Amino acid sequence: MDYQEDVETLSKRTVDGALGVLKVCIASKTVKRVVFTASCTDLMYSGKEAEELDESYWSDVDLIYKLKPNMWSFCVSQVLAEKAVLEFGEQHELDVVPMILPFVIGPFICSKLPDPLKTWLLGVFEHGNYRRYPVVHVDDVVRAHIFMLEHQNPKGRYICSLSGTLSIKEIAEIIHAIYREYPIPTIDSIKNSKKEDIPSLSSKKLIDAGFEFKYVRPKEIFEEAIQCCKEKGYL
Repeated sequence: MDYQEDVETLSKRTVDGALGVLKVCIASKTVKRVVFTASCTDLMYSGKEAEELDESYWSDVDLIYKLKPNMWSFCVSQVLAEKAVLEFGEQHELDVVPMILPFVIGPFICSKLPDPLKTWLLGVFEHGNYRRYPVVHVDDVVRAHIFMLEHQNPKGRYICSLSGTLSIKEIAEIIHAIYREYPIPTIDSIKNSKKEDIPSLSSKKLIDAGFEFKYVRPKEIFEEAIQCCKEKGYL
């Protein structure tokens, strides 16, 4: 995704693309449910102070325009896309289940470094845009999507995220414990960072539906990602 695109172009392309997929599903006459991959940015900018966010939170597009946070045009496009697919689903009696994700960490097969991995690499080694953020392993994301496709009667939005957040300091310590040859920023430089904190995300609704996370320890989540980045030359 090109984060340098103007917000109108990016939003239209994102919404049109999402609705295009749903229209194909309707035309097939065989698809009854779509699990829509959504972003935690759809929750983060509601204007309400909270240490933990659940599915009831919605980002305010006008507030995003006003604040212009990091990747703000992306944030706007994601909110508009999720609302559009939910509305489309209601209008056409298609079961649309948004799966809201934090930063997805794990090994990857794509040719470019995935944006969530780029974010924490920049955060640790080059002081990126966030001090703390929620994470989840890519395998649990896949399992959660399949779980919702097979669920008898899912209702509305679901968050798939580990409880709590990880700081740049904690991630730096994990990397340093595994790969001591890599430079780690000083604790003082991390403490003095004025970057944004992302609240914790609650997966209570998903867990209550019967889902169990496989990766629950931060070290487990980052080990495979670090090794994959190393093998592909990013570390």
